[in-house]
Amino acid sequence: MSRIVLASNNAGKLAELRAMFASLPIELVRQSELGIGEAEEPHRTFVENALAKARHASRESGLPAIADDAGLCVEAFGGLPGVDTAFYAMQFGYEKGDDNNVRALLEQLKPHADRRAALVSTLVAVRTPDDPEPLIASGRVAGVIAQEPTGEHGFGFDPVMFIPEFGQTFAQLPPEVKNANSHRGKAAQQMLGLIRERWL
Repeated sequence: MSRIVLASNNAGKLAELRAMFASLPIELVRQSELGIGEAEEPHRTFVENALAKARHASRESGLPAIADDAGLCVEAFGGLPGVDTAFYAMQFGYEKGDDNNVRALLEQLKPHADRRAALVSTLVAVRTPDDPEPLIASGRVAGVIAQEPTGEHGFGFDPVMFIPEFGQTFAQLPPEVKNANSHRGKAAQQMLGLIRERWL
């Protein structure tokens, strides 16, 4: 196994995953480099959507594939936006985008005292589209939604995701510290172990 397709077109996500998987003796190829478009994501759980993305990339490329589905789960909203995180702002009349997502979240949370939330990342890897034993890794970081965005790093909800153990938002942490402790970082560490154990 020399190449694995990364089933994402999200630049921030791709940069993080490439750094996290740098120690593998495998070339990670972005699906866009192979002319593969986005997969349908009709499901309500991270694991089902990640599996759909990985299968799609593997089917289109003929290569093993890794996909990530991640999102923000807010306690006051019963775990939402969840799988709809990327499109969160659009529910409230804003254009799709990180800054609008943050703005909409802060507006919607105003009446709520409970600001607990978790960022969740699920990684799924398949050898083939019909792999009966996909590798599945999940990472979760619990925190509190800050009153306003702070910090220059990261993307998505990082500027308002306050992590009590660091006393800072994800966007205030240096990228290497964030990557080691983030939801995606935790899932990636699990996935590295699974790939080494099962595939290499």
